[in-house]
Amino acid sequence: MHESELIACRKCPRLVAWREQVAREKKAAFRDWVYWGRPVPGFGDRNASVMVVGLAPGAHGSNRTGRMFTGDASGDFLYPALYRAGFCNQPASTHREDGLQLNALYITAVARCAPPQNKPSREEIMNCLPYLIREIELLPDLQGFVALGSIAFNTLLYIYKMHFGIPFIEKPLFRHAALYRFSDAPWLLASYHPSRQNTQTGKLTPIMFDKVWEKVRELLG
Repeated sequence: MHESELIACRKCPRLVAWREQVAREKKAAFRDWVYWGRPVPGFGDRNASVMVVGLAPGAHGSNRTGRMFTGDASGDFLYPALYRAGFCNQPASTHREDGLQLNALYITAVARCAPPQNKPSREEIMNCLPYLIREIELLPDLQGFVALGSIAFNTLLYIYKMHFGIPFIEKPLFRHAALYRFSDAPWLLASYHPSRQNTQTGKLTPIMFDKVWEKVRELLG
């Protein structure tokens, strides 16, 4: 699977229609932008030890910029935290050519097209699954996952079962900062998603989020 194949994907009619409509109509603040309006590939360090998995591109964030968590409120919360923890070279992410570089991390999502109301269907997530598995396979030094939100967490559990062959006697439960280790697969660390809904209500604070990345540092030794 090449990145070009992912970018050309049109498997989900509802998502294709929505991402293209958003790219045409735009948001007033971004009317001068040429929106990306296509599936968004993961990006980062090809020798990454950790894969960060989010939910889906934001309609006026990644769907506009073409890079995960770039140009919206979630990214405005995520990248400063990664910068404080030493996982990237700058605290802001505004567009694909802004010079952002990730260190030891690869960032991706379970769905690659902006979904209406930020809610991809189960079928849409399953259509996207091969792309995520392929990205996992392309990281030879992968030690663990950080799941941002319950949908990313549960999708990764499915991958643990189907791809890594982990038989869950007791299913891991999603809760913020929960860590799960496996004998023959990467570890899994859960975090609330840095969505505006979570960060503005105080469900996820900068201190809580920093602790997640401190834990990742600890796990990497």
